[in-house]
Amino acid sequence: MPPDPRPYPIDTLPLRGGAAAPALEDRAGTLDYAGLEAAVGTLAHWLAGQGFAPGDRVASWLPKTRTACLMPLAAPRAGLVHVPVNPVLKHAQVAHILADSGARLLLTQAARIAALQPGDVPADCRVATEEEARGADALPPSSADPAALAAILYTSGSTGRPKGVMLSHANLWLGAASVAHYLKLTPADRVLGVLPLSFDYGQNQLLSTWHAGGCVVPLDYLTARDVVKAVERFGATSLAGVPPLWVQLLEAEWPAETAARLRRLTNSGGALTPRMVTGLRERFPAADLYPMYGLTEAFRSTYLDPALVDAHPDSIGRAIPFAEVMVVRPGGGPAAPGEPGELVHAGPLVAQGYWRDPERTAQRFRPAPDFAESGGMAVWSGDTVVADADGLLRFVGRDDEMIKSAGNRISPTEIEEAVLACGVVAEAAAFGVPDARLGQAIVVIARAKGDAAAAEAALRDRLRRDLPSFMQPARYEWRAAMPHNANGKLDRTALRAGLNSVGEGQ
Repeated sequence: MPPDPRPYPIDTLPLRGGAAAPALEDRAGTLDYAGLEAAVGTLAHWLAGQGFAPGDRVASWLPKTRTACLMPLAAPRAGLVHVPVNPVLKHAQVAHILADSGARLLLTQAARIAALQPGDVPADCRVATEEEARGADALPPSSADPAALAAILYTSGSTGRPKGVMLSHANLWLGAASVAHYLKLTPADRVLGVLPLSFDYGQNQLLSTWHAGGCVVPLDYLTARDVVKAVERFGATSLAGVPPLWVQLLEAEWPAETAARLRRLTNSGGALTPRMVTGLRERFPAADLYPMYGLTEAFRSTYLDPALVDAHPDSIGRAIPFAEVMVVRPGGGPAAPGEPGELVHAGPLVAQGYWRDPERTAQRFRPAPDFAESGGMAVWSGDTVVADADGLLRFVGRDDEMIKSAGNRISPTEIEEAVLACGVVAEAAAFGVPDARLGQAIVVIARAKGDAAAAEAALRDRLRRDLPSFMQPARYEWRAAMPHNANGKLDRTALRAGLNSVGEGQ
């Protein structure tokens, strides 16, 4: 039976589970669905009492605490828009998100407040710790318009700083319903949540599990061994990851009985290699493997049925429920089987655009092709794919210059700005190069103002303070002169060509 296509206010999700059934489990204990509903209501009541106007943005910069897990539901229940901030981001990235979103509140921890610098928090943004967000009263479930804005998730673009993707109650609800359906989640499932809650896939693990009435086990981990121990301790049945995590987990030691607990593995944030597929099949023989493809602007586009993985290890599958996915040739018509084209996503999962950025919204969100069954706006992904005769899609390449490392989409411009801000480099360009563990590693080609070795030492020291770990360049390549095009801009094509030839020679 297909999932219910009717969207509801996202904060009503706790009402779907049995009152006494476990909804959230961590080191502090177990929260059942009745407790989840009460906790969401209490936090929403506190938020509503802070004097904000409907539609104001409230940000959370937290690890996977209970407050972090409640905020995606509590903020919309209070009529506010949630802006989750990745906990690994440094103060400069947090400052950008707070300013760009116009956040009125930053909910965080005392240690994180101490890491902020003067000017990072806008004058009209209040800072509070999660310990302050307490109260005795509770707001009941809302009757919000499903089309109303519920969240803004920040994701990097190929140029400039991260941009906010606007998601409605309907986007979040139908995304949860779609994933719960095709993953066949049940109330008996215990989903180990290791992905950041600021990542659309990480947040959806909460929402899709609660849509199915299952239990989420949020986990902040340091090593693969932490994940192994958590699977054993909490009896996890489902685990989602990105390719670099699977590399680590395949290198870790797994007791056979612990590996056998997992019944479902899901992958996004980068393609699995045939070698990874083979390794995961051997290590977790009882688990169904779900490769997936998605982008924050349309939530998720495709998944591959586990029964087809062995025969089609390089496929990203077919459209998920509620998504219409098309392969469009340059002229605008449908591409034939075997013909490369741009992947275009239409339907009710398409986001509402980029926050306060009509120019970039117009570039990515455009009317659906004439032959589409879904009307309205579509996400033109910029990704090239090809469909085979059976309709299975294969990813070919990305048209933009985004770097995708360890499951993170990283703007090369943001890396370049950080490098140039150090004052030891005259020109710089950042690129992603293939890496077995990360998917892509960051390489910076630059011209130093003085001695290159001294410049590199200074850069590594400074960027360790200014950028999160996943944005650290893996390698620097120094040039005495940088090529420029006719417009006087750095010739990125020539730089990349030189980088590729260097890489091939290693």
